[in-house]
Amino acid sequence: MLNSWKDTYKRVEHSQPVSISDVLMIRLRPRILRDVSASDTRTTVLGTEISFPVGIAPTAFHCLAWHEGEVATARATESLDTCYITSTYSTCSVEEIVAAAPNGYRWFQLYVYRDRKLSEQLVHRVEALGYKALVLTVDVPYTGKRRNDIRNQFRLPPHLKVKNFEGMFQQETRVAEEYGIPANTLDPSISWKDVYWLQSISRLPVIIKGILTKEDAELAVEHGVQGIIVSNHGGRQLDGGPASIDALTEIVDTVQGRIEIYLDGGIRTGSDVLKALALGAKCVFIGRPAVWGLAYKGEEGVREVLQILNDEFRLSMALSGCRSVAEINRNLIQCSKL
Repeated sequence: MLNSWKDTYKRVEHSQPVSISDVLMIRLRPRILRDVSASDTRTTVLGTEISFPVGIAPTAFHCLAWHEGEVATARATESLDTCYITSTYSTCSVEEIVAAAPNGYRWFQLYVYRDRKLSEQLVHRVEALGYKALVLTVDVPYTGKRRNDIRNQFRLPPHLKVKNFEGMFQQETRVAEEYGIPANTLDPSISWKDVYWLQSISRLPVIIKGILTKEDAELAVEHGVQGIIVSNHGGRQLDGGPASIDALTEIVDTVQGRIEIYLDGGIRTGSDVLKALALGAKCVFIGRPAVWGLAYKGEEGVREVLQILNDEFRLSMALSGCRSVAEINRNLIQCSKL
């Protein structure tokens, strides 16, 4: 826990990771003398058991970090028996990912494009490959002003491709590109009716990623989705929006257990995982830490990141008097704004 906003600003200025607890002061209220000699970190998401409540969030371009890219990430996630949300913008194809980790538990993250056939083809491909859910990302009708990418003049290197779109665009259209595909491909007219459209073309459960308000959470329930990922897209879309953890409580209170609630953004330690679950998240997903592990040592690095979080989460549970995930609840924490 940081001691002051001055410390927080210093870490942001030097691009150091900021924990969720730096935004909202979340203190643990540990219970003692609870016999924590044995603990169980297992939980379920959409009815499937995973080893602990941390999965991999959809992050693009893993081959920028390691030559095997998403293939390495998929193998690491499979070995830890948790959930990997594959990004539409992966530098390995969905087929390559499944071949590398055939027993892995995977969801697929999806955008809606102006040409609906692009989205529809991706949905049919992943459904046939055994992906277990569609994660519809809804907070990018337009790409946010990502100043780091502008300053660094980011372009996907010529030797890397967004593999899931190979052969889908005519060569002459590839003049102006944005993150590896033709610019203006995303559809800014996306609306709640597209949730119904997605449900009409697939039997897979639909999870909406990018909700930050209770009003939209209620609409998500009304439109029959199976889950919500509370997310601010890594803080790269709307300046001035809330941290994911700040929005979590009102969404959990609105949904009242009717569908599952997950969270991504700002998870850096096992105690962060514990706090998010105590506030009502069913599971959390990590983005940047997974890529850091990938850059460090490929598959082994991702596995080490997940194992560190698993070990820290188990220890935080025990020191707080929780023997299983089912015992984690809001009585475990007290919150105050910095």
